Amino acid sequence: MAATKIDASPYQHATADSASKKFRLDKVDPGDKPFSTGDKVEDRALVDTLAVELDTLQNLLYADRRFKLLVVLQGTDTSGKDGTLRGVFGRMSALGVKTIGWKAPSEQERARDYLWRIHQHVPAAGEIMVFNRSHYEDVLVPPVNGWITKAQTKQRYAHINDFERMLTETGTVVCKFMLHISKDEQRARLQERLDDPAKRWKFAADDLTARKQWDDYQAAYADLVSATGTSWAPWTVVPADSKTHRNLMIATLLKQKLESMDLGYPPDDPALKDLKVT
Repeated sequence: MAATKIDASPYQHATADSASKKFRLDKVDPGDKPFSTGDKVEDRALVDTLAVELDTLQNLLYADRRFKLLVVLQGTDTSGKDGTLRGVFGRMSALGVKTIGWKAPSEQERARDYLWRIHQHVPAAGEIMVFNRSHYEDVLVPPVNGWITKAQTKQRYAHINDFERMLTETGTVVCKFMLHISKDEQRARLQERLDDPAKRWKFAADDLTARKQWDDYQAAYADLVSATGTSWAPWTVVPADSKTHRNLMIATLLKQKLESMDLGYPPDDPALKDLKVT
């Protein structure tokens, strides 16, 4: 079973001068399924196949050691960041893939610049690091709540672009996915959390506060994608009302990215050529 090559360009934003082109988030339907085969059972089977293939590619990345891969999963509450971790990265060896879930900064972290804590967790050579939320929280929550001005937000966009440029120039491949769900789908998922005792612990009162700011956050996401979707670190907006499609799209694009890196195993040590284990 092989994935068909899909044109993902309508969902991607990457320009040399990102400020010159406004990304229209409202033009992306969260219910789209551009990577779907049209059969949910087949899509799920394809996700499983891709997860195994990604495990093989992750092992090759680890052996190659020329590159690092940073995967950013950014999205509103219930958009599926945890589910993506399980569905796409769950087959990979813990030796070569790591993840961190970003929460509100601690007092120690707030005493430093906002990228200080981020830089400590970028991937090492041969590693895949997955950010569950990311430094992009610092151009979402503060501007939506009026904690920083528009000028300060624009300044942070520039900081982030420079930070990601530095990462890419030193061997890090940056893949950024914005998980895009509808307001109705979020309502259903929040209600499911409340109704299920096994999921209720994930619900927080702040989720409802942020939901009341839905339009403001959607505008903030459109602004940040427009401002930080660069040629060196592009954004892909993933229609994510379908959990299966979300995983299928991300897994397919990550496989394509890893395959494009021309990874290889290191050359054999000549001293091992005729060695026999006794």
